[in-house]
Amino acid sequence: MFVDAPGRRHVTWRWATPLVLVLCVGAFALLAFVDRATHDALLLRWGALSAAAADWRSLLQPERAATLVTTLGLHSSGTHLLGNMLFLLVFGLPAERALGSWRLLALFVAGGALSNFVAALSMDRPDRVIIGASGAVSTLIGAYLALFPNARLGVVLPLGLWLEFVRMPAVALISLWVVLQLLFTWAGPSFGAVAWWAHLAGFAFGFLVALAVRESLARRSRLRA
Repeated sequence: MFVDAPGRRHVTWRWATPLVLVLCVGAFALLAFVDRATHDALLLRWGALSAAAADWRSLLQPERAATLVTTLGLHSSGTHLLGNMLFLLVFGLPAERALGSWRLLALFVAGGALSNFVAALSMDRPDRVIIGASGAVSTLIGAYLALFPNARLGVVLPLGLWLEFVRMPAVALISLWVVLQLLFTWAGPSFGAVAWWAHLAGFAFGFLVALAVRESLARRSRLRA
């Protein structure tokens, strides 16, 4: 007599998002223990340096191209780091479950490098240092929206004298975020010492890539079910 018995479910560990988190926090902790001069020198060495739009080819030289990636692990302050890591966890973990760890990591690095390239050309001076993972994290926000267009996100809103936890459509919250990036970009490429164009470029890249692979991921998921 033969009976169908469900096989043991294979548990896949998602490691890309935690790895990025550990690397960013670790780099920030190491920089916190060096003196100010060394700290600034390291940011200058491993951060991405802006360039004039007419000089875009200089950003593709091996040494400068590498900094478009290495700068993703650097952050200027604890607030900068905390904000990026919070968004990384909120949007990176579900995106990684859909894409897989290797694809998520590749998307993070490629989107971050592209967004830093765009930001480097959008600055008002060719001597600004661009640091942080904001462009790469924005790539994951775009990917999340393409992969989960009907998702809902929880937000805490001040309602009267109380704070209320409310679930809202992700598309509404992310659209509001995009509008804010557009407004700040219009106000100035470096308004508030933030490379706003990096956010928009990363978001667009992540959305388009995830949109292109969404159907193949869905078919593969149905085959495994």
